Amino acid sequence: MNQKVFQTLEFDKIIKILTGYASTEMGRDLCRKLTPMTKETDILNAQDHTQDALTRIYRRGSISFSGITDLKPSIARLNMKGSLGAGELLNIAKLLETVKNAAAYNSSEDDDMEADSLDEIFEALVPLNDLLREIRRCIISEEEISDDASSALKSIRRSMKQANQKIHNQLTAVVSASSNQDKLQDAIVTMRNGRYCIPVKQAYRNSFPGMIHDQSASGNTLFIEPMSVVTLNNELKELEGREQAEIEKILSLLSEEASYAADDLARNQDLLVQLDFIFAKAKYAKDLDASRPIFREDGVINIKQGRHPLLDQKKVVPINVSLGQDFSMLIITGPNTGGKTVSLKTVGLLTLMGQAGLHIPAFQGSSLGIFREVFADIGDEQSIEQNLSTFSSHMTNIVSIIQQAYKDSLVLLDELCGGTDPIEGAALAISILTDLHDRGIKTMATTHYSELKMFALSTDDIENASCEFDVETLSPTYRLMIGIPGKSNAFAISRKLGLDEHIIEGASGQIDESVKDFETILADLEKSKQTIEQEQEEILAYRKEIESLRRSLKARQDNIKEKREKTLRNAREEAQQILQEAKDVADQTIREYNQLKKQTNKDTNKKMEHMRSDLRGRMNKLENQMTARKKKRSGKRHDAGDFHVGDEVYVSSLSLNGTVQTLPNAKGDLYVQMGMMRSLVNIRDLEITKTAKEVKRENQRNENRGRARTAMNKSATIKPEINVMGMTVDEAIAELDKYIDDACLANLAQITVVHGKGTGALRKGLHNYFKTLKKQKRISGYRDGEYGEGDLGVTVVTL
Repeated sequence: MNQKVFQTLEFDKIIKILTGYASTEMGRDLCRKLTPMTKETDILNAQDHTQDALTRIYRRGSISFSGITDLKPSIARLNMKGSLGAGELLNIAKLLETVKNAAAYNSSEDDDMEADSLDEIFEALVPLNDLLREIRRCIISEEEISDDASSALKSIRRSMKQANQKIHNQLTAVVSASSNQDKLQDAIVTMRNGRYCIPVKQAYRNSFPGMIHDQSASGNTLFIEPMSVVTLNNELKELEGREQAEIEKILSLLSEEASYAADDLARNQDLLVQLDFIFAKAKYAKDLDASRPIFREDGVINIKQGRHPLLDQKKVVPINVSLGQDFSMLIITGPNTGGKTVSLKTVGLLTLMGQAGLHIPAFQGSSLGIFREVFADIGDEQSIEQNLSTFSSHMTNIVSIIQQAYKDSLVLLDELCGGTDPIEGAALAISILTDLHDRGIKTMATTHYSELKMFALSTDDIENASCEFDVETLSPTYRLMIGIPGKSNAFAISRKLGLDEHIIEGASGQIDESVKDFETILADLEKSKQTIEQEQEEILAYRKEIESLRRSLKARQDNIKEKREKTLRNAREEAQQILQEAKDVADQTIREYNQLKKQTNKDTNKKMEHMRSDLRGRMNKLENQMTARKKKRSGKRHDAGDFHVGDEVYVSSLSLNGTVQTLPNAKGDLYVQMGMMRSLVNIRDLEITKTAKEVKRENQRNENRGRARTAMNKSATIKPEINVMGMTVDEAIAELDKYIDDACLANLAQITVVHGKGTGALRKGLHNYFKTLKKQKRISGYRDGEYGEGDLGVTVVTL
């Protein structure tokens, strides 16, 4: 693909932004080298990588590859059996630590995470944990090797420490002696040329036999190594040499161990740099709120709510653009600064981004074509050096585009054939567009020529579009409207700015009537489109309201159906209970009667007569109670104003209890719900047993009592600890689900889950379950047990 279009459409600026998301310099190099691809398989693979990395960022958070340096020179030296320095070995350790973190990131527990295109890259990483541990054990920093790197090094450093101590003790005794106070410049021990010395005054040099290593600038002070410590200093120097030799041996052994894994190290570096590059694309897509485009085989472009990525995403006006399905050429007209060029650049830049494997700032489901070449002639390319005018410069570019464009190319032309005579320019523009159209090249062009509007209207497979302009505010809305050619609005803008009406009328008189009619038609089309869009928005709002009402009605119907079924179920249970009671009484009475019947003496007859009398008395008593109840209920007369919806009433004529459903009408009739039956009853036949307010208060009291009783029962029986040892994860979760609910009812603040240590699988599974409960806000937190609580064998959960 030609490089010029990258600057014209500002793709190079996108690459510069993308580079800032990479963590390593090598990853940034890959970003800088990113260019649009033309093979469908390559594009789809790159889009898969970006999409899967973005999914992982949303699910598991981002991953950092910072700290990785280029190890190629070090690996080359390892292959030549060379020895590396401490800093180079530490760089290898940093690489291996990143490999370890990446492997842990990839194996993070996530049941919903399906296999993706990045699994193969992550799984190809070779951890080399033994080499990492050995380097970290031996090397503390670039300047410091650990004492534990080898037993010989530890022994040498112990001897060095002892020699140092002896030297210090002897020299301290010398400088502390009262007889030497006047002979020394300072009562200190210092070092010169790596050997311990004392500062002696020039006049007393013979008082301290030994080696002179240095003198002060004035010559008054000599730094003398007393003969008594020369041997010790020599021993210390020898130990330092042995220390350095041992360090080189340690580094050599570590380098030898690293050389065995040189190929794995090189492969790990390449894989990590590739992942850094892929996650940079994903992080850019996340910040840009971009989505993955669909690449259609027929090359159709259908961008939904597309935004130019270099503009302020909070202020940019999204555009909808389609090209290649109903028409293969789009001609955009409208006033200056109205958004024509931005629309052109948006389509071109999103095409380049999509073919480079980047997500595009557009709504989900947007589609792009795959083009072998993208050509753009945008902006003022006047060349002073080549003595070319604006028109000549543009035409030179257009000639090159026409010669190189193919059927699978996308051509973007801004202000086609502008900067020359309008009549000749319009004719030339029509001819150029006709040539591109006949060759089947998808093209978008912006223009001010009215002739091109008519050309698009009269030619199949070519469509007009315009950028909307608000005449009232004299400002563009930047909305792209496909199907409507743009109106110049020159007269309207001039009138709004205060130009005299007679001047405007004079200008209008010079325009051909057909042109006036065309402009009028454009104005009517634009007004009609705005009206239709407004009506569509209203229809959409009505649809949402209707859908909301439909859901509400369905919920009410389901509630009524549930209440009806509950009432019927209660009635059946009550009827069954009454029948069972009657059956039990009848059976008992028959058994007693049969037993008494076998006895034929006077006492038996008296008992049977007594049973019949008792039964008649009980029946008369119940009948008297029912009669008294009817009389009591019918004793009071109510007015229509006494009744409210929700009142509980007694219907005298039916001997049934019910609930008032409606207020009384003019005749005093209202509807009463009696179980499954709903009937129209007059207020004269009703007795209020409970008002609606009393019913509501009683229900609330019953609910409160029920909740309190439940909480008391739970708190009295539940323990603050549950043991799930020996269970599977699923079995333990099933037990915990009910236990946590009971603990919440019992108002426990904290519970302890005993799961044991074992392999750690049960603890890990339960911790994932607690993470879910924390997201659902059913618990506020959890932690491992501390010393005395059970350590890792228990988990303490805060409710």
